[in-house]
Amino acid sequence: MAEPEKRIALLIDADNAPAAKIDVILAEVARHGVANVRRAYGDWKNPHLKQWEGALHEYAIRPIQQFAYSKGKNASDMAMVIDAMDLLYARNLDGFAIISSDADFTPLVMRLLTDGLKVYGFGEKKTPEPFVNACSKFTYVEALGQSTSAGPTATTAPKSAKDLRSDTRLVQMLRSAVDAAAGDDGWAHLGSVGSQVSNQASFDSRNYGYRKLSDLIEATGLFEVKRDNQIVLIRVKPKARQPGTSKAAKPA
Repeated sequence: MAEPEKRIALLIDADNAPAAKIDVILAEVARHGVANVRRAYGDWKNPHLKQWEGALHEYAIRPIQQFAYSKGKNASDMAMVIDAMDLLYARNLDGFAIISSDADFTPLVMRLLTDGLKVYGFGEKKTPEPFVNACSKFTYVEALGQSTSAGPTATTAPKSAKDLRSDTRLVQMLRSAVDAAAGDDGWAHLGSVGSQVSNQASFDSRNYGYRKLSDLIEATGLFEVKRDNQIVLIRVKPKARQPGTSKAAKPA
């Protein structure tokens, strides 16, 4: 019997999210489950949110009116947090998708994670790192292109091998994931590597310009990639291995 679809609440900070990307964001959310709750928060009398009007009707997104009670304060943030906690306590969801480029939602994400729910974040590249890193998975909207049957494609220009290798956080994360998933021969299944990466940090290969994790790993030039039909195996190149990271050989 097929597993029931995961139920996801889609919460949009309309003041800090581009309406033009909502179609590909919804396509991405659909890869994780069904967005049976769709809400967008903002002061809908503000001309700045005019871009969202068509999207609300077309994608069945419920607008939540939030008046700006004080100048310089974003009342929509508080309304989103209150609704998120109400939804959390209702205990009928499996995850949240939060669309915003505002780091103020970082504590909310951390709270949702403590209850075992997945949090998928979407925002522009200006999004502060604390919010990006807090999410189970965060995807820059600039990295999402046209929607396809396999999901949104990557549109960000692929980073060069030099740029990838200079990203010490990325390199360490990939090396640790491959090492943790590797067998005695040093080879690791791509699926296991992906699981290790997602457990370590918020990550999406499309943020680096690569549609697949295997393409990103191969582009670094630090790993050997072996493809056998549907099976993809990864191994740290001997010259790239660091002291103490390789698997200990079994005694004869």
